[in-house]
Amino acid sequence: MRTLVLFSLAAVTLAAQQAVPEKEKPAEKVSDSKNFLVDVGTRIPLSLINSVSTKNAVPGDRVYLETVFPILVGNRIVIPPGSYVAGTITEVKRPGKMKGRGEFHLRFDSLTLPNGITRDFRARVTGLDGRASEELDHKEGTIRSEGNKAGDVRTIGETAAAGAGIGALAGSVAKAPGMGAAIGAGAAAAAALVGVMFTRGPEAVLAKGTTIEMVLDRQVNFEEAELDFSSATPRRSASSDAGGPLPSVKNQPQRRPASFPF
Repeated sequence: MRTLVLFSLAAVTLAAQQAVPEKEKPAEKVSDSKNFLVDVGTRIPLSLINSVSTKNAVPGDRVYLETVFPILVGNRIVIPPGSYVAGTITEVKRPGKMKGRGEFHLRFDSLTLPNGITRDFRARVTGLDGRASEELDHKEGTIRSEGNKAGDVRTIGETAAAGAGIGALAGSVAKAPGMGAAIGAGAAAAAALVGVMFTRGPEAVLAKGTTIEMVLDRQVNFEEAELDFSSATPRRSASSDAGGPLPSVKNQPQRRPASFPF
């Protein structure tokens, strides 16, 4: 009898425990945001808003650019055209008088989308406008001016030819045109050489509107909520009225021939 009573009490206790509902666990918060990752190695074409020249640039100068082509991730535009990119000139070297070319190094620092979302990042130059005469060192990311050895040779040659003509004319008066031409050519060539030696070579110049391609060295991440451009104010591209890159140094005015006494 006693055993039956104990068994009954145990059964009632078990039923009561089963009747008490378990405490509900708090629901885990599920994030609805989606991330868009612009990966390392992504190439982004840019257009210069301001010009850069080794003639007046110094390390620390800011360079301003804008994107000219949409960058997509998963069929979603994450960097639309008209986004701003800011860079810094880190090194500048002016062309020498005897040798050496003008060069500078450009580092990219930040990206600002049309809606104001900003990211700091690191990127380097990987391509230049095909119309520009400057050269890009892909390994170092250095932009160098075009060499002007051919222009120097032409300057000396043209000056020597002009000196020979004047010398021949002066020599004909003295009844020695051949000697006069030789003396005139030699003097003119020497004067032109001195002029070349004391004149700097072409500066490295990237004009407003020049197209530059940069490649990301770090990942850039955006959340879906940051990619709403519906409230962004449409604007006219600052580079649309640019004059484009400066012509090749071959088409620019060369060193003026030195004067000579005849």
